[in-house]
Amino acid sequence: MRDNNNKNYNKSRHPAKKDSYGSRDFKERRSTDSAESIGADSTNFDPAADESNGAVVGRNAVRELLKSGRPIDKIFVRRGDREGSITVLVAQAIERKIPVLEVERQKLDAYACGLPHQGIVAMAAQKEYCTVEDILAIAEERGEMPLIIIADGINDPNNLGAMIRCAEGAGAHGIIIPKRHAVGVSPAVTKASAGAVEHMAIAKVTNLASTIEELKERGIWTYAAEAGGTPYYDVDYRNPCALVFGSEGEGVSRLVKERCDFIVSIPMYGHVNSLNVSTASAVIINEAKRGQMKK
Repeated sequence: MRDNNNKNYNKSRHPAKKDSYGSRDFKERRSTDSAESIGADSTNFDPAADESNGAVVGRNAVRELLKSGRPIDKIFVRRGDREGSITVLVAQAIERKIPVLEVERQKLDAYACGLPHQGIVAMAAQKEYCTVEDILAIAEERGEMPLIIIADGINDPNNLGAMIRCAEGAGAHGIIIPKRHAVGVSPAVTKASAGAVEHMAIAKVTNLASTIEELKERGIWTYAAEAGGTPYYDVDYRNPCALVFGSEGEGVSRLVKERCDFIVSIPMYGHVNSLNVSTASAVIINEAKRGQMKK
């Protein structure tokens, strides 16, 4: 147990609770169970959305995979395609004694689960989920106030991947996703994140509402991105933050929203009434990080 009694994160915000974000253990433990991912028992099963599929697809994603040190079983490249950045990636793989196999395009298409592969697919060990406790420890190790992203029921792997890319670029410490009714870290998510998945701590929890309550006990302020709230640029983010983004169709779920401290919104001035969730997350995450960095 870390002793964080010297860390005061807006003690007056939760007067009945501990002022330290490290004051108790989270109940969620490490999990690599992929059976919870959407489509796992569907007749319309999509291998690109299957977490148990270890494919890492595309040049950017494979480049970040090689940087991450995650175990790689083998790398497939399109036969005759040894030019440009693929040459560099193959050289790095050979240096690490990772088998590199040339295959025909049709076979590479199959390994890539139909995703655009740019001539290269790696087969790697499954991305290991962390715990919420691990995410808080990352913030502590960096000497920073926590910035956590919570994805509430995101089903589109492109949206989740783009959110992970935005979060990693803004220096967020981790992402929390639910075990059920949402996409997990699949090949499609990894591809959409341009490899940012390799550098982002991702926790999978059973109950987001309970997790938010536990975060609040640590002195983390929680912000739900929903219509009808305070404009995002008028919010004071100079504190430990957890930003909640809801699903494409339903938004932030009722139980989760009720437990959040604030509702923040992006004002719309055109004819459409909302932004794509990954676009909205890019705007708000970067504003929150900017706010945290203010003196």
